[in-house]
Amino acid sequence: MSGLGHVIPPSRRSIRARLLLLALLPLGVVLPLMMAALAYWGGSYFDRLLVTKVRSDLAVAHGYYERVSEGIGRSVSGLAYSERLVRALAQPSADRSTRVAGLLDATQQEHKLDFLHFRDVHRSRLLAQSSPVIAGALAGSARTETELFQPEQLASLGLDLLSRANTPLLPTPNAKPSKRNVEARGLVLHSAAPVRDSAGRLIGVLEGGVLLNKNLDFIDRLNTVVYPEGALPFGSVGTATLFLDDVRVATNVRLFQGERAIGTRVSAAVNDSVLGEGRTWLDRAFVVNDWYVSAYQPLYDSHRQRVGMLYVGFLEGPFADVRRQVFYGIAGLFGLAMLAAGVFAIFWARRVFKPIERMHATMHAIEQGHADARIGQIQTEDELGVVAAHFDRVLDQLQAQADSLKRWGDSLDAKVAERTAELEHAVADLKTAQSQLVKNEKLAAIGQLTAGVAHEINNPIAVIQGNLEVLRDILGPQADPVAPEIKLIHEQVHRIRLIVAKLLQFARPQDYVGYLEPVEAGQLIQDCLVLVRHLLKKGNIAIEQQIDSSRQVICNKNEAQQVVINLLVNAIEVMPDGGLLRITVEDWDEADMPVGIRLSVADTGPGISAPDLERLFEPFFTAKKPGGNGLGLWVSKTLMERYGGRLTAESSPGQGARFTVWLRCEPLA
Repeated sequence: MSGLGHVIPPSRRSIRARLLLLALLPLGVVLPLMMAALAYWGGSYFDRLLVTKVRSDLAVAHGYYERVSEGIGRSVSGLAYSERLVRALAQPSADRSTRVAGLLDATQQEHKLDFLHFRDVHRSRLLAQSSPVIAGALAGSARTETELFQPEQLASLGLDLLSRANTPLLPTPNAKPSKRNVEARGLVLHSAAPVRDSAGRLIGVLEGGVLLNKNLDFIDRLNTVVYPEGALPFGSVGTATLFLDDVRVATNVRLFQGERAIGTRVSAAVNDSVLGEGRTWLDRAFVVNDWYVSAYQPLYDSHRQRVGMLYVGFLEGPFADVRRQVFYGIAGLFGLAMLAAGVFAIFWARRVFKPIERMHATMHAIEQGHADARIGQIQTEDELGVVAAHFDRVLDQLQAQADSLKRWGDSLDAKVAERTAELEHAVADLKTAQSQLVKNEKLAAIGQLTAGVAHEINNPIAVIQGNLEVLRDILGPQADPVAPEIKLIHEQVHRIRLIVAKLLQFARPQDYVGYLEPVEAGQLIQDCLVLVRHLLKKGNIAIEQQIDSSRQVICNKNEAQQVVINLLVNAIEVMPDGGLLRITVEDWDEADMPVGIRLSVADTGPGISAPDLERLFEPFFTAKKPGGNGLGLWVSKTLMERYGGRLTAESSPGQGARFTVWLRCEPLA
């Protein structure tokens, strides 16, 4: 019995026997040797012929590319050295811009350039720092190179070029992994030539060029030059492509629906060889959706950096079909002798692989989401039948476990979402309560402080004023020599009372509404500038005014002056080394109806950071301003809101700040 335990059952030997027959019968000895020799010698020679052909095609394509580049250079140089441009630039400034623009537009259209601009010497020197082409023109020699333009450079030349260069990247088999999803740079044939006046002095640079991204006329013409009609036998098709880095930006390679394959990318192998190592690729390559006999050559910019590739190639399929036909013709002679063995192999292969196909179909259905798919009963009783039954049992167990995990996951997700929402709501309520509490505490503190100060000051002031009246009554005419001093004391006492009233107004602005009158914005600004004139002279600050509104607003003039002067003083203080103070007034309209005016005060100071800008109108916030108490902007904002207006601020660090007062023509009740 122990010896029988090691005997392989016939059902288990059958699968091995059949696989052995399938492996040995179709594969003879003579046929593989002959086919290998034919495939090796004939295929190698045939491949060398194809490589030689595509190498010559690349040379033609490169020559055409160079001719186009030289043509662009001649077009730009011809105009730069022409008398017409010199005469146009010598015109008075009133006519010069129009004549130069017309001449440039005509030349651009004539020579089919995408851009053509004249740069003066100053502008050219700035651009020369990053462009050897323009630097060469400044040095006195015309130059044309293939350049890689960034999106901002294309935008400066025209939005149509930026839009044309913008290419969404399409998923491409065999390409290198990349996180990019769009290519916005431009591959440009860039040319520049010096422009001199009639005396031979350099007055600028003429810059022009052609954007190669999506330049279908260029790439189709190149393809026609390299592969004219009838140039390729056996129905093969030639293609040409320009790459920016590894992205096709101009091509006549087609996708499945006939669209051009712009936005697809080169394979990783070609990328490493051509762009990574700078070598010319002469071999077969997978291009978008088919195999081509291909030639890739790197393109260099003016910095001798590899920025793209020039590609030509033709379909390998027709040539491969011819080679296969020859190969199959020879193989057919041997096939006749092996026909019987082939029939036998096919008959048994169907029986072996039919269960395997059912297994494969089941696995594919499960991958597509059909969890109930099963192999079912297999007629054969060999290993495949055992595996199929075991596979079905495993699938049943996995489905049960997956259903259980899904139920638990759904329940857990619902609980997490519920708790997260409750936590977010609680945190938001807590932040709101904290913010309101802090604000209320600050307002209560200033209110108590102000009320105490007002009370303590008013008592001695009343005593002073009363005793001063008694003193004047007792002295009678004898007080005349000091009447001016007595009057001055009265005025100062009155001034102290006004200060106390202002303190109370800061603490409870809603209880102190001043006298309302029509106020004209232009006069208001002039009155305020007089009051800060000494600060302007001290700080060496220039003023720029733009009054574009003649509307009057109803408000308390003193309070309006207080707000504007506060903004002016703040602007002056942030420009200790001098600067420009811009004051503008314009109409405030909503829904084509007049509402009021917008009065803006802008400075050229260091600007306000984003965190400080959010807290700018909070009481006691000073942004580390020396000597400040943090109440000026808060009080100003409160005064404006009293009349239904508002006070806003906008700033970018390093670019100054702009405060805008929104005043209504009629205050809200």
